[in-house]
Formats: sequence, C-alpha cells, structure tokens
Amino acid sequence: MSNERIFNFSAGPSVLPLSVLEQAAAEMTNYRGSGMSVMEMSHRSKVYLSIFEEVKADLKRIMKIPDTHEILFTPGGATLQFSAVPMNLIGKTGKADYAVTGNFSNLAMKEAKKYGEIHVACSSEDRNHTYIPAQSDISLSPDASYFHYCSNNTIFGTEWKYVPETGDVPIVCDMSSNILSLPVDVSKFGLIYAGVQKNMAPAGAAVVILDKSLAGHELPFTPKLMSYQIMIDGDSMHNTPPCYTIYMLGLVLKWLDTQGGVEGMQKIKAAKAKILYDVIDESKLFIGCADKDARSDMNITFKTDNEELDNKFVKAATLAGFENLKGHRVVGGMRASIYNAMPTVGVEKLAEFMRDFESNN
Repeated sequence: MSNERIFNFSAGPSVLPLSVLEQAAAEMTNYRGSGMSVMEMSHRSKVYLSIFEEVKADLKRIMKIPDTHEILFTPGGATLQFSAVPMNLIGKTGKADYAVTGNFSNLAMKEAKKYGEIHVACSSEDRNHTYIPAQSDISLSPDASYFHYCSNNTIFGTEWKYVPETGDVPIVCDMSSNILSLPVDVSKFGLIYAGVQKNMAPAGAAVVILDKSLAGHELPFTPKLMSYQIMIDGDSMHNTPPCYTIYMLGLVLKWLDTQGGVEGMQKIKAAKAKILYDVIDESKLFIGCADKDARSDMNITFKTDNEELDNKFVKAATLAGFENLKGHRVVGGMRASIYNAMPTVGVEKLAEFMRDFESNN
C-alpha cells in the first residue's frame, strides 16, 4: 500500500480535512493531558462536557442559529429523521407536504406515509430529477403540518437555489449534503437536519436544528430517543451520544473558521464547482447530467454518451489516484463529490485528467 493520500470524491462517508485527521491522530490516545482518548471518556465527565458545549457553541456561532432554535446531536444519521420528523411534527393536522426532487426526498416521503396523509407538493421525476421545480410549480396545502424538501440531491447533482415560500407552514429541510457550504437563514426553517458524513464529521450521527416551539407534540408511539422534546430536555444525552463523532465535528468547525466560515466556504466551493463545470461545458465528450440552473456545487454529475467509455474513465481515474467517481447505480455515469474538505488542488487535477482523457478518446 502507498503512503500517498488519494483524492477521494466519495459521496459519503467523504473526505475530511487533512489537518483535522492529523489533530485527531495526535490526540487519539491522550486528549490534551487527560490521559485518555475521547473515545474512552464518560459523556458526563467534565472534560467531555467541555468538548460538547464548545461544539454546540461553535455550530451556533458559525450558522448564526437564533435562540428560538435548539441544536440536537442524534443517532441514526439523516435516515432516522425520515421517521422522526413526521412522528414529531405531523400530529398537528395529520398532513404534510413533500417536494420530491431526488432519491432521499423520495425515501423521506415514503417513510412519512406511515404516519399521516402525505401530499407531493412538487416532483422532478418527470425529467429524471435533472431540475428543481420553481416556486410557481409547488402546490402547497394550507393545512399541512410542515413542508419537507432536500436542499441538495447527492445522486442527481441538483441543488435548490432558493428557500421555498410556504406561508405559515413550517419548513423542514434535509441539508445533509450542503450544510456548512453556504450561509443559511436558520430563522426561515422550522427544522433543519443533516447526516454528518458529508460536510461535518465521520458517519454515525445527524445534527438537528429545530424551532423549540415545534417540539412536544409527538405521536404517542414515538420512541423516546426519537422525541425531540426528550432530546431537548436531556441536551442530546438521554442516552450516550455519538461522542467521538461530535468531537470530530468540533475539529471540523475550527477548521471551517480558518476557511472564512460559511461565507468563505461559499466562495471556495463555487470556484471548485466552476472548474469542473467549465470542463464539462467546453467538452465534446462529457455531458452534464443536471440542468445548468439547478447544478449542485457539491455533487458534479456527468457522463459520456457511451457506457463502456464511462467505465473506462472511472477505471483510468482510479489508477490515476481519483477514487469513487462512479455515478450512483440509479443514474450511471460519473459523479465527483467535492464537499468542503476536498482541496481545490484535487479538483484542478481531476479537471486536467478529464481534459487528457478527452484528447485521448
């Protein structure tokens, strides 16, 4: 095995900042003179609680989360929230609206159907999720308990460029794959949730940011660990939380500060995405999968017009040190996931490789 680090374009679990991994390695066996690893600490200990409180404070500061909203660290990733959201929020009217613009919003919608009456407010399925519906295409129910959408569609490579207007209906957003990559007005949302394994930390948890006024109305059969009110009351510690993942999130947030916070990251990620989209737009070989006005800055999806050539590209890229570029089985082709921690140099080298591949094929 080589000691060289490859460029990892995985959609998740994904690349983490090298400096974060190095700091975690340096603190692995003895965290700041405590004589033990963060992995070994009691979650109730003074030293761990100081880590926990700092992570919450940093996330609140970086995302400008208002006092009306609570931050929760929950087990089960984003997928568990597909159930927790309706269990906690649908009881108000028994109804909810869902925008279906990709694989995960579709899965969330199907899961929610177990708990109430679900109305598909808009869908991009008619064109294989290559676009994002306009505000005028969203048919809202005035009596919905909430409106749910997924802000970035990892598999199809599309991203919402606006926050839908829903009147008095609270907005729930799955931000798993673009959280911390741009400023967000949290006050517009009733609830934001994100699996951490793309832009935040190693897999094993989700971050939930919710308006506290929405908690406390869960369906009677909601498991304790999925009740937002119980999680708020216990400060995410009704049971042992994903301690090490939370610690790693803290290191990532400190790294994010060095990049200029979410405002700085927005510029960096837009510049990285432009490098690859420019190659695709200038190419006679590569074809972008998503409509130009809906393209994701996080997941760049593209293909050639020949499946064999797609496979040849992925194999050649792997040999050249670019891993995990094969597109999701649902769409085929290629996908370069360029989350916050993907260094610009990795994107530049991939662009160079794509141009070389085209001239040779």
